Amino acid sequence: MTLHYKQLGDGYPLIILHGLFGMSDNWYSLGKYFGEHFNTYLIDQRNHGRSPHDSAFNYDVMAADLLDFMDEHFIESAHIIGHSMGGKTAMTFAVKFPHKVGKLVVADIAPRYYAPHHQEILEALDTLPIENLGSRKEAETLFMERIQDPGTAQFLLKNLYARDEGGYAWRFNLPAIAANIASVGEELDEVYRFEKPTLFVRGSKSNYIKDSDIHRIENQFPKASVVTIEGAGHWIHAEKPQLFLETVLGFLKK
Repeated sequence: MTLHYKQLGDGYPLIILHGLFGMSDNWYSLGKYFGEHFNTYLIDQRNHGRSPHDSAFNYDVMAADLLDFMDEHFIESAHIIGHSMGGKTAMTFAVKFPHKVGKLVVADIAPRYYAPHHQEILEALDTLPIENLGSRKEAETLFMERIQDPGTAQFLLKNLYARDEGGYAWRFNLPAIAANIASVGEELDEVYRFEKPTLFVRGSKSNYIKDSDIHRIENQFPKASVVTIEGAGHWIHAEKPQLFLETVLGFLKK
């Protein structure tokens, strides 16, 4: 699968992977700063952004997509940053293809299992009559009736685009995501270990990486450190971009 991407800067390669319902555009502002130090690739994972849609959607195929991407662009190895779902993709890739990874950064996700917890969002997305919408404002009004949190609503609505033939459509592949939502929470098999420098970054207001997860992180990633960014929730890079940038650059450049 040929993935859509944006490339910024030059130097040693750095690949950034977004989370569920996200896309490369979410990382563009930070990507410009990373591009001052690295040859930075912002990737749309399969079924997201402008990358192809496919019924297969799990971490094995997303890790294989990343391997193909690196081969296509003659990237021998790269630092990899992954947020949430992208962090699980990055972990899966790192343990399967450690020779392709310099350093690994995992943002607000642990290698453990997460029970499906996006049902409200999936239902709201599915019930929005996107093909018959007259405007983005109409979409926002209808969507906010189901999703009360403005930040979450705006994040999701960034994926809405106007079709040439009228109406709107989602950038992400909603049917494939809904059918495979249980796979998004799958754990990283405990037999795997990644022996290179790894940074886990968590938000103090998020419960995605708990103190109880640290023992497992250290078992599977023996050269890992865990850093907490105060005042940040799950979307650390969006809520505290400067602190996230400083933390990650300090690790990558050390």
